[in-house]
Amino acid sequence: MNVHEYQAKGLLREFGVAVPSGQLATTPAEAEEAARAIGGNVVVVKAQIHAGGRGKGGGIKLAKSPAEAKQVASEILGMTLRTPQTGPEGKVVHKVYVEQGSAIARELYLAITLDRATEKLAIIASTEGGMSIEEVAEATPEKILTVLVDPNLGLQDHHVRRVGYGLGLAAKQIEQLGPFLRGLFRLFVAKDASLAEINPLVVTEAGDLFALDGKLNFDDNALYRHPDVAAMHDPTEEDPRELEAKKIDLAYVGLDGNIGCMVNGAGLAMATLDMIQVCGGKPANFLDAGGGADKEKVKEAFKLILRDPNVRAILVNIFGGIVRCDLIAEGVVAAAADLGVTVPLVVRLQGTNAAEGRAILAKSGLNITPAETLGEAGEKIVAAARAAA
Repeated sequence: MNVHEYQAKGLLREFGVAVPSGQLATTPAEAEEAARAIGGNVVVVKAQIHAGGRGKGGGIKLAKSPAEAKQVASEILGMTLRTPQTGPEGKVVHKVYVEQGSAIARELYLAITLDRATEKLAIIASTEGGMSIEEVAEATPEKILTVLVDPNLGLQDHHVRRVGYGLGLAAKQIEQLGPFLRGLFRLFVAKDASLAEINPLVVTEAGDLFALDGKLNFDDNALYRHPDVAAMHDPTEEDPRELEAKKIDLAYVGLDGNIGCMVNGAGLAMATLDMIQVCGGKPANFLDAGGGADKEKVKEAFKLILRDPNVRAILVNIFGGIVRCDLIAEGVVAAAADLGVTVPLVVRLQGTNAAEGRAILAKSGLNITPAETLGEAGEKIVAAARAAA
């Protein structure tokens, strides 16, 4: 689960991480009052959406007075902000964060995430703050420092020194980095975060460290332990199809292709997406119906897939372990008939009662193309999508 910048900064502040003062506003008048309360010569008005690159899209602007903050907020609130992370459809801005301006001397990058390969926590730092870390990794990978921390031992002084020296910080900043990084580390562990990113981490002209931006992602499976974090969920920032999928216990993620996928099992679903790509197609979604898929779930899965207007064909790929393939076949036939599915269907059934399932599909009279292997299924669905398009 993602949270907004203002929510992330509230948690950062709670754990002793230095952040500039700021206030949330949902109207231009509130933005004016927030700027007046913060004081200072300059404030920054920031659009609050779950996406990076807000500044390039016009979602972050300076204001030199409360009146100007009101004007700037009126321009940002209600706008459809488009960034590389929102896609061309963009996101509507419903709230802004008014923050104290900072005299920036340097912009750095600092993050903590989980390194699954080493089973350790990875502190990632770079002198190239303010840029996408992916761009830095591609253009100048030597400018990225990774420090691994054993979760059983926790953050040690030598970790802080390695990060500080790697960022080229002066002695004063390294002293500040200690409590800063320890607070960030405690937050990451205590709240079951999957990513804690500060970009940029700034050194001000006065020599102080501040988290000028903050991005926190949390493990959905651990939210039951953190009702305060779960309460920060903003449904307006999520794909409505993904919200609907959660209600019916389906794992769904929308993608940008035109081939709908319904699969049981996350591993098989990922392999299915890969095969579609290998065969020259683009999947429209990830959908794991789970090991206990039944007729009703199959129907609901079809509804979700068909809500995407870009879908030109649907691949159903089922391995019958716990679930029986004949029941899935009955669900596919019923859903296709009830929903009036007109896009081409390719169905691969393997496992328990697979032969019976194929027989049900063959007798249905519907335009369903069977497939035996994953490779065959990939080739057939890509060909069907191209023909439909």
